[in-house]
Amino acid sequence: MRSPRPASMIHRALRACRSFGPAIGISLVLAACGGGGGGGSGFFPSLPANPPASGNNPPADPPANPPGNPPDNPPGNPPPPVQPLLSCADLAGKSLPAALISLPTQGATVTSATPVAAGDAGNVLGDYCRVRGTIQPVDASAGAINFAVNLPEKWNQKTIHFGGGGFDGVLIDGTEVIRFGPAGKPAPLALGYATYGDDSGHQSSSITDGRFAANDEQLANYGGQSLKKTRDVAQALVLARYGVAPKHAYFLGTSTGGRDALSYIQRWPLDYDGVIANEPALNYTGTRLSNVAVGRALYNNGGAGWMSVAKTLMVQKAAMQACDKLDGAVDNIVSNVESCRQLNTQILASLRCPGGADTGSTCLSDAQIATVQAIESPLDFTTYSLANGVKRAGGYNLLEGALVAGPFTTRNLGSSKVPNNPATSTDANMYVTGDQWVKYFVTRIATFDTLTFDPQNPGSYAARVTEVSNLTDATNPNLAPFFAHGGRLIMLHGLADEVISPNSTIDYYKQLIATVGQAAVDQSVRFYTVPGMGHGTGSFIPNWDSLAALEGWVEAGLAPATGVAVDAVAGTYGRTRPLCLFPSWPKYRGSGSLDAAVNYSCVTEVGDPLACPNLPASVATYKGGNSFGEELRVQVNPATMAYTVTIDASAQGRTGIQRNGTLVSQGSCSYSSGTNGPVFSFGAGGVLSGGVDAPAGGGFAPLLAFQNTYDSTGASDFKAIAATFNAAGVVQDKDGVSAYGAAMKLRAEGSFQYCRDTTSKSFMLYVANCAGTEKGYIAYNASHGAFDVFTTPPGDPAATSGGTLSGSMVVGLVNGATVPLHLVRESATSVGLRVLARAQSLASGAADGSYAMLSVKGENHDATVTGSGFNLGGAAAALSYDAPVPGVAQADAGRPGNFIFNSGVLAFVSAQGSNAALELGVRH
Repeated sequence: MRSPRPASMIHRALRACRSFGPAIGISLVLAACGGGGGGGSGFFPSLPANPPASGNNPPADPPANPPGNPPDNPPGNPPPPVQPLLSCADLAGKSLPAALISLPTQGATVTSATPVAAGDAGNVLGDYCRVRGTIQPVDASAGAINFAVNLPEKWNQKTIHFGGGGFDGVLIDGTEVIRFGPAGKPAPLALGYATYGDDSGHQSSSITDGRFAANDEQLANYGGQSLKKTRDVAQALVLARYGVAPKHAYFLGTSTGGRDALSYIQRWPLDYDGVIANEPALNYTGTRLSNVAVGRALYNNGGAGWMSVAKTLMVQKAAMQACDKLDGAVDNIVSNVESCRQLNTQILASLRCPGGADTGSTCLSDAQIATVQAIESPLDFTTYSLANGVKRAGGYNLLEGALVAGPFTTRNLGSSKVPNNPATSTDANMYVTGDQWVKYFVTRIATFDTLTFDPQNPGSYAARVTEVSNLTDATNPNLAPFFAHGGRLIMLHGLADEVISPNSTIDYYKQLIATVGQAAVDQSVRFYTVPGMGHGTGSFIPNWDSLAALEGWVEAGLAPATGVAVDAVAGTYGRTRPLCLFPSWPKYRGSGSLDAAVNYSCVTEVGDPLACPNLPASVATYKGGNSFGEELRVQVNPATMAYTVTIDASAQGRTGIQRNGTLVSQGSCSYSSGTNGPVFSFGAGGVLSGGVDAPAGGGFAPLLAFQNTYDSTGASDFKAIAATFNAAGVVQDKDGVSAYGAAMKLRAEGSFQYCRDTTSKSFMLYVANCAGTEKGYIAYNASHGAFDVFTTPPGDPAATSGGTLSGSMVVGLVNGATVPLHLVRESATSVGLRVLARAQSLASGAADGSYAMLSVKGENHDATVTGSGFNLGGAAAALSYDAPVPGVAQADAGRPGNFIFNSGVLAFVSAQGSNAALELGVRH
């Protein structure tokens, strides 16, 4: 039971209910106005009739559920729906006097109240009363606030206030579904909520039209006052129709609406029990100042810093290539944003035009690099402060996966280096809103040249900027009054947001902790950051039931933790990721489908985020070979990342030569090198892939090497590595380069036999009497630390003596498993490499992961395997496992070929023909 309301409140509620005429009897009014709701503030706020435009309403009533009392709506026992006491038609034409709205107005009027039936054409919201009306301004030159209230015939005793978007001016009618909600979930109105919204007190066909802000009252309404006015009216209508106040009141908002949600609970903390603030524009003034700074970088100096779509895409591609794999999954999502941020200098250096001049679409001039930095970097204010002492606006994560060009966003940097005045949709999206803000929020000069406005030193406009900031920003970190009555807050922001910086939201969250303490935040706030998510755009758009999470928290005490988000992007629809609480992010576990949240962990890594756990602890030597059949060693010094490749055996006369270089981290245990471009990657268990300059043809030859290898000096010991294998590799001879696939039997005495299908010249089941055969044996060579390979005539029985030396074999040990590598050196014009994997069933999922691959054509690629999905170098294909034989996966026409997998090593052979090739690499 709630404690009795003060008499003054009952009298005010009685006056309000009387304003609706005789439709409600006095006894009913008294009963109705005795209820609470909305977090204990009741139907009418306990402020004077016309309080100041800002400040907190002090708690005049006890909490909705004092300690020791049961909740009004206990878990598992929801109250029955409330039936209306007042017909929909009876609301039409009713008025509320100004005295019953907390902020100054000239009162409110219901302009229409229309019954909507569940069976009406196109209606999926059930039976409800569609109420529309206006709240009259004090200033006759200001626009009225248009409001919408929807009152269901079967009310669940809860209300939802929906926030706006952009510069508003469009009526939020409360019939919408939950933003980023689960697919197929009905709109809250259809679930029995009374819902409402408004247009913030001005009307426009464009949410980037800032002209309204030239009027003080309209600007104050947009800054948040319209929300309070609309809420008071909506609560009165709810009470009038049902005779009881709501048991729970919620606020949901996205972008400007997210700012609305936070602004509301900062100013009037007792009106709502729970709010959801998606991608909130909370540092509103900082955002607009940042917009202006980006515009100045783009357009000043004759547009020297402007970037075309082609150049913007180039920047985004470079960032994605450098950072996509930092989370362990190559999936077009940068999750490890802070590690990626450490690569900014490296990425920009790789894009710089020689000498810094603009020499074309394949590089960036120094002025264009400065533009990227203006977008990327936070904007610091040293000469003045914004509201609540804020001194910074967060930058955008352009070098960490945010997209401002391409298919995942409609917002780019414009089509011309000369902007319009005022800016239009052909100009940079960021600049359009900044230009409107300068013209109408600050200077109120419609022809003002925004490019002359310095965000960091606005001169005579500095005080005005701070004044506007106090009106519009939602950066007050003292949410203690909201938390004190049990208020709960869910915030969500995409780390790839290209409109509202997620870094400003992160700054606010940190300030919130500094102000109210970590314990209070842990109890009352959940802040989720979503990699790949832009401003309702991006390569990952999460669907999850945030409203259910908020209800469970507020009404049942079930605090949300790590949720599961379902991707709503068309091309990747249905894949899932964990919804991680800041500062954690989803890291791929290393195996299993890349599309399943269960295969990711929310991690918060400490120390050097780019450190590779697979590096050796001290100077180490890896033994292996390359695609020209050369046997080699790679020495790596993890302290300096210097490396040396030494050729131990070669058919091209290179025995004894060395190649040196230094490895530079690209994250995820991959490193760029100085030897004709190969990427070196360290895999788990002491396996290394990389490259060395090719003996002929230029470019590099891919190599594979192992920190630990198997050796034997006695024939009886071969049984430890004896097995039936599949072999995938490459042949390089007088006829060119061709892919190699075969079956191979290695026997306990050290003899071996290959079998190739005589038709396909590729994989087959091993049979001892196969037609396409190759025989021989291996013998350990202690001076090389590898096995010599001797071939014997195909017609001879298995033998372990005689024969012709034709190459070598390195048997890698990776976490105890054997990975044989056969290096073929039949002659100077017939060489190659074969990777072996046991010929046993390869189950879907066993090879899942992301890989750093190197091609015999001298190219670096990333590859991903996700169940039946395969993507190599951007080409996607579907996989069939154990095809054509057990242990081999076959890719379809999207990327035709086959791969084998052994202990984190992947060897892919393209289909036969002009594009035949081998790509090999290790799993990140």
